[in-house]
Amino acid sequence: MEILFVINMLPLNEILAKSINYGGLTLLEHTQQVTEAIELFATKYSFNFNVNIAKRGAILHDLGKAHPHFQRKIKNINCGSISESREWGFAHRHEISSLAFLPCFPKEEWNDLIDLVVAHHKSIENDPRKKGIIDLVENDRKLIDNHLKDFESWSKYGIEILNTFNIQTKDIPYEHARNAIEYVIEYCESKKDGFSPLRGLLKSADHFASAFTHDTTKQLQHLFEIPDLSFYHDEKRKSSIYPLSQIETEDQREHTLVVASTGAGKTDFLLRRCKGRVFYTLPYQASINSMWERIKSVVPNKDIRLLHATSKIVTKDKVDEQILQPLAGSAVKILTPHQLAAIIFGTSGFESVMLDLQGTDVILDEIHTYSDFSRSMVLEIVKTLIRLDCRIHIGTATMPTVLYNELLKILGGKERVFEVSLNNDVLDTFDRHRVDKLEDDSLIKNILKDAFLNREKVLVIFNTINKAQDFFKEIEKDDDFTNIPKMLIHSRFRRGDRVELETKLKSEFNGDGSKKYGSGLMPCLVISTQVVEVSLDISFDRMITQCAPLDGMIQRFGRVNRKRTKDTIGKYKPVHVIKPSGNVLPYKMAILQTSFDQLPANLEVLRERSLQEKIDVVYPILESKEIDIHLIYKNDRYQIKELTNNKKAVLVDALEIESAICILEADRENYITSGWEDRLQMEIPINYKTISRHKSNYEQLEVGAFPFVVPQQVTEYYKYGLQLVEHDNII
Repeated sequence: MEILFVINMLPLNEILAKSINYGGLTLLEHTQQVTEAIELFATKYSFNFNVNIAKRGAILHDLGKAHPHFQRKIKNINCGSISESREWGFAHRHEISSLAFLPCFPKEEWNDLIDLVVAHHKSIENDPRKKGIIDLVENDRKLIDNHLKDFESWSKYGIEILNTFNIQTKDIPYEHARNAIEYVIEYCESKKDGFSPLRGLLKSADHFASAFTHDTTKQLQHLFEIPDLSFYHDEKRKSSIYPLSQIETEDQREHTLVVASTGAGKTDFLLRRCKGRVFYTLPYQASINSMWERIKSVVPNKDIRLLHATSKIVTKDKVDEQILQPLAGSAVKILTPHQLAAIIFGTSGFESVMLDLQGTDVILDEIHTYSDFSRSMVLEIVKTLIRLDCRIHIGTATMPTVLYNELLKILGGKERVFEVSLNNDVLDTFDRHRVDKLEDDSLIKNILKDAFLNREKVLVIFNTINKAQDFFKEIEKDDDFTNIPKMLIHSRFRRGDRVELETKLKSEFNGDGSKKYGSGLMPCLVISTQVVEVSLDISFDRMITQCAPLDGMIQRFGRVNRKRTKDTIGKYKPVHVIKPSGNVLPYKMAILQTSFDQLPANLEVLRERSLQEKIDVVYPILESKEIDIHLIYKNDRYQIKELTNNKKAVLVDALEIESAICILEADRENYITSGWEDRLQMEIPINYKTISRHKSNYEQLEVGAFPFVVPQQVTEYYKYGLQLVEHDNII
């Protein structure tokens, strides 16, 4: 009772909403910040919100944090006796206690206020930890009593905050508070299938204010700006070298489908088609980083964001940009479609993402690269974007006709889609590669020797990391290549190191035109995997590659002879393709063999005008995987209960994403003691199936991302990236 008395006597400015570790923000301060944020969000979102109701929800949403259970927890007041443990050992959700203040508002507003507040942290039912209100009803017969414990004392803080916001009210009788929570339970139990925009609105504002706390007002100033894309409309950018630059974009149809060769100006064209805020999706981390740098350098708006697994590393010196990445309201956001997957699978926060997307321009670039489950996901995302009144702009260098026709149908047909492609005469100017077919890899070194005598930059691409590593080791040991600058780049490096390698590849090896690096290293050798396939702006002189599916190979070829000038048009550079044989995982032999057969040979020119026909031979039908069981919207209706969300594992199940994390043994102690940002830099992503075969050999930590600890020497790691070793043996 003594502790209770001390808490009850505290002034309002000592009632906390955030712990000391998170700034020690008071409940009043946090409420003011969320209320300011929600006013902007409710005004700027395309959904027609009642701003006054939204503000009232923000004022109400955390009042339950004044409950002594929450204050004890946030101030680390531990139970000192068994009787005290019995008294305070119940499960408490502050949002339920907050709703005890509903009697302070008109009854006709209650339902909207409940939608805003009750699930702003937890799904109302089937929460993984059984902390949703309906879960607690089923598991705690004293739910209401516990959430109203000592209500007469702590409710005074809530009343004081309400009065601060000019919601004049007096003490709430206990019975009125109890009746309010009973009403909330009954209301939640009656919920039907659907999605709650109000839940998404409150979560958007709460996340934003919680992220920026005292900087909330300042950071709100730049939200929801329409990006200034005038750079892309500059008449000086029109050139016959980039044929799409000469095509006007003022067509009144809302959607866009562009099929054009790499280097034709697709990025500029797609951005010129945008009228509002922009979401720009690309398939790979490296391509997203590159696109973010390109757009940020020419678009003057402050709020240009990127979002992917390691985007916080890319912006490591800019704290505001790190915090903003997952939040709503950006002028331009560059991300992968997987970051949008919540809107079709209903994972946590999906309502906020839908509100953020509604009415915006969404660019889906390099859409052909998705296959199987990812392709099915992208098609479902497009359907949802249509329902959200988005303007959708799709660009690709290559796309099977069956996929094109399916997208055209989803987008509403020719009446609603501006279709753009290049005619054959223009396509002929993009012929730039001569193809040489190799029976096996026995001639690679001879080809390299000749290339280096001519001071060429050579890119060698393998389909698996192991093969890339093995070949790099082989080259290292060969005296003929001792003095050739060389690099190995693939996905199995620490996240932080991977970003540095990409930067080194683009600047030092490729050349960035600067005084320091000029045209890059000549000669040089880069050995890699599919990570260089899309949107990395590099241009090499020659490529040797294992055979891949034809659409992927065409993308690979785009890293050779990429720079397009009047002088390079009509000039050809060689690509050597190794015939598929033996184990061709991760691909299917039938696809590889058909792709290989479609290529010319004997250094004949690969004709750009022939690519569509060749792609259609490889992909005569649209192969997609069934993900219907996981979708929240099908048969023209929602299949998820309002105010609930699915577990994150649904996305993993639906896409068959099986990823795991490894760290080096040298990083073990540092990983255990570091914060999440530093841990992210040490993490090495790996396919779970790859690690699962050997996981009994490795310790798995119980912190962070639960990484497997691999005892690889650091010197070996820096040369080759992660190798699954045990002691000194490569597995």
